[in-house]
Amino acid sequence: MKSQKKNIILIEDDLALGSSISELLSLSNFNVNWLVDGIKALEYLKTNTPDIIISDLMMPNMNGEELYINIKKNNKFNTIPFIVITANMDDEVKFKQLENGVNDYIMKPFKSKELILKVRNLLDLKTNIEKKFKPDPFSKVTIKLSEKDFITSLNEYILKNLKSKIGIEELSNQLFISKSTLDKKIRKHTQKNSSQYIREFKLQYAIRLIDLGERNVQHLVNETGFNSFSYFSTSFKSYVGLSTRDYIKSIKDKI
Repeated sequence: MKSQKKNIILIEDDLALGSSISELLSLSNFNVNWLVDGIKALEYLKTNTPDIIISDLMMPNMNGEELYINIKKNNKFNTIPFIVITANMDDEVKFKQLENGVNDYIMKPFKSKELILKVRNLLDLKTNIEKKFKPDPFSKVTIKLSEKDFITSLNEYILKNLKSKIGIEELSNQLFISKSTLDKKIRKHTQKNSSQYIREFKLQYAIRLIDLGERNVQHLVNETGFNSFSYFSTSFKSYVGLSTRDYIKSIKDKI
């Protein structure tokens, strides 16, 4: 059975380069929708959800950075990888994009193999994370349906809003229960209070990203929605028993 082609949105105003990249991706077995500016991309995304987004940084009307910030305002795009293409060699420009949360960037001129490998690696990472966080239908653990629905709904909401600060009141409203009932149900099933459960869920996500190859600590902070680098680092060390960098080093040493 053939695997379904992944859908890529390419935003590139240079017609010659856009045509070349689009053809390259199509030949590599991807479905490609090529748009020439950020405004058209936002319109397209209102009714379409791609598997990955590739955008030039410098464009008229709306540049790649503005496009990324606008896209990430919508929670449904939180888990979609975003690659920036740029000819700007300035480190500050590159670092700013990474701090914003973009997953990777490619410097012009680039080798076609580099682009394809980065696209495939990010898509594989996204797929692996989704698989790990989906409930296992063949789990041997038997729990009541109502309990399973509650934990599943809780985890799905946290995952979809991972980059945001998740408030207890907002979470209880989404699950249609009071704040006190939410806390009681979480304590009953996990022996943790609501804030602890959310924090440790985010930390578990960060650990899985590290285990899958992520090494940029600031990216981990961005992906898990912690208020600050220092709060993430303190929480991580308290939960794991190692600093983030020491944990990453321990993973490297095992390889």
